[in-house]
Amino acid sequence: MSNYNPDTYIQSFSVLGEHLRNPDEELKHLIQTEKNVNAWFTPESIESAINAIAENLNSYDLTKWLQQYSVNANIEPKNIGLILAGNIPLVGFHDILSVLLSGNKALIKASSQDSRLIKYLLNKLVSIDNTFADRFTFVEKLQNFDAVIATGSDNTSRYFEYYFGKVPHIIRKNRNSISVLTGEETTTQLHELGHDIFDYFGLGCRNVSKLLVPHGYDFTPFFEAIEPYNDIANHNKYHNNYDYNKSIYLVNRDKHLDNGFLLLKEDERLASPLAVLFYEYYDDIISAERKINSQADKIQCVVSTGPLQVNSQVVSFGQSQQPGLADYADGVDTMKFLAGL
Repeated sequence: MSNYNPDTYIQSFSVLGEHLRNPDEELKHLIQTEKNVNAWFTPESIESAINAIAENLNSYDLTKWLQQYSVNANIEPKNIGLILAGNIPLVGFHDILSVLLSGNKALIKASSQDSRLIKYLLNKLVSIDNTFADRFTFVEKLQNFDAVIATGSDNTSRYFEYYFGKVPHIIRKNRNSISVLTGEETTTQLHELGHDIFDYFGLGCRNVSKLLVPHGYDFTPFFEAIEPYNDIANHNKYHNNYDYNKSIYLVNRDKHLDNGFLLLKEDERLASPLAVLFYEYYDDIISAERKINSQADKIQCVVSTGPLQVNSQVVSFGQSQQPGLADYADGVDTMKFLAGL
């Protein structure tokens, strides 16, 4: 018989959220030293990820979220294999949260890039409520699973489909995010857009990699508004990418804009290289919407001010990396999938 109690679990995660808002010395040490293991995981990036998670871990939001689903507390828990990404800190936490709050067990194949933070959070959860101790296991290879949620690239997704195609599964591929500008944005809005571009160095699928702008768009206000983010150029790995892409454009005589820490290049593609932002002109909002909808399976979210008739999540400036509990990756309702097993 399952020992799952939704109300108790919600309360335990709420306590975890409170802990993340008031970190202990062990977590503070992890935040400061993780960059020695993964140079992309700076203290600022980790704190951003922790704050975004903590924002959601409260009784009100967790209860409201879980109430949308028919989770049977009495059923025998299923073993859910999780293959987590490691591109930004704690990116796989939402999948773990979903598995545990659906009353199932998580078999976690953590990314080598992001295993220590995940393990810390789950160990802290066990210290809050030891009934979680038998609800998750870290594994090197997935075995004896009833369903799988795997996050990877377009290349790895083919292997995932082959290995896990015979069980219920969610398999995620490469995605990027896009911003639609009209030229009417305020300086504050354009500054907030900087978060959507530069948070986590642009490594997340919710980071903006491309702008859609009207013909004749003046990029000067945009460059002025994002100037406060110029400190990103002091990060060695980011700066190496900036230098590399700049040299390629110069050698190939590719037309581009350059503010010293970000390159802008007109390009129809959605996924831009690191330290590069692609842009494309549109005739009117309807044509911009059409462009977005034609690539809906590649777009994670759209950053814009106005209402858009698109098949992707639309968020305000500065909010792309602040997803709520129901803002599911790739638009696939993870909790509905788990509750239906």
